Amino acid sequence: MEYLFTIWVVVTLNFLLPRAMPGDPFLYLSAEEGQEVTGFSEEQRQYYLEYYGLDRPVAGQYLSYLSDLLRGNLGYSLYYNEPVSTIILRRLPWTTFLVIAAVLLSTVFGTILGSISAWYREKWPDKFLFFCLILLSEVPAFLLGLVLLFTFAAGLGLFPLSGAITHFANYSSWWEKLLDILHHAFLPVMALTIARLGGMYLLSRNSMTTVLEKDYLRTAWAKGLPQKRIIFRHALRNAMLPIVTRVFLSLGSLVGGAILVENVFAYPGLGHLMREAVMVHDYPLVQGIFLVVTICVLLANFLADLVYRKLDPRIGDYSGIHGG
Repeated sequence: MEYLFTIWVVVTLNFLLPRAMPGDPFLYLSAEEGQEVTGFSEEQRQYYLEYYGLDRPVAGQYLSYLSDLLRGNLGYSLYYNEPVSTIILRRLPWTTFLVIAAVLLSTVFGTILGSISAWYREKWPDKFLFFCLILLSEVPAFLLGLVLLFTFAAGLGLFPLSGAITHFANYSSWWEKLLDILHHAFLPVMALTIARLGGMYLLSRNSMTTVLEKDYLRTAWAKGLPQKRIIFRHALRNAMLPIVTRVFLSLGSLVGGAILVENVFAYPGLGHLMREAVMVHDYPLVQGIFLVVTICVLLANFLADLVYRKLDPRIGDYSGIHGG
C-alpha cells in the first residue's frame, strides 16, 4: 500500500508542477530553443488549448489524466506530435544502458578497492584510497562530466563531444556499431561511475572490516591459507549482503544523476528528453518522463528489499514474529 500511496502522490505532483511553470506550451511550438517567439494568433492559440483540453478546469484535467493513466495511456506529446509512450520507449534504452553500466562498474571497482582498503586498514594504501575516493565522491556527476568532456573530448579529441552514435555512419558489421556506441558512452558512464565509486567503496570497506574481525577469518589465517583466498573467497563472500542491496538501490538513485550527465554530453536518453520537454512546456511528455523515472526508482527499491530478505531470511522471520 505504501508504494501505491507514493505513486499517487507523485502522479498528483507530476500533474500540478508542469502547470505551475510560467508560460504557455503553445508559445514554444514554433519557436527556437530559448526563445518565446511564435507565429500563432490568439485565435489559433485558443483553438489548441481547447483541442488539447487545457482550457478546462484543473480538476477536470486531473480526473481525465488519472483516467488515462488507469488505461495505460500516458498522453500525446504537444511538441513532437507522437504518443508519449512511444517517445519514452525510444529514449529509455539509452538511459538504462548508462545506469546499468555505471552500477556494474562502480560495484566491481568499489568492492575491490574497499576490500583492499579494509585489509590494509590504517596503513598507507588505506589512507590513500580513502582520501582520493572520498574527495571524488563529493564532486557531482555533472561536474565530473564537464571535466571529462573538456579534457578528453574537447581537449585531447579522444572521444566524441556529444550524442550516442555517429550519425549517418555506414557500419560494416554489428560489432563496429557496438564499438561506436561504447565509444560515445564511455565518458558519460565514467562520470556516473566515479560519482558512485566513493559510496560503494565505503560500504565495501566497512563491511569487510567487520567481517575480517570474525573468528572464522582468524582461523583461516591461522591455517596459513593464501591471502587472496582469505579476502575474496571467505571474507568478501560474507560481506556481500549490504553490497548486493546497495546495487539495487543504486539503480534508482543513479537515474537522477544520469539525467544531468545526459545533458552535459547531449546523450539522447530520458534526461536530455526531459530538458527538451521542459523547455517547450510539453506537459504530457514531462508527466510521462517523471512517472517512468518514479516507477523505476520504486521498482529498484522494491527489488532491493526482496533481495535483502532472500539473502538474509532472518529479516523476514523477524518481521513475521513482530507483525503477528
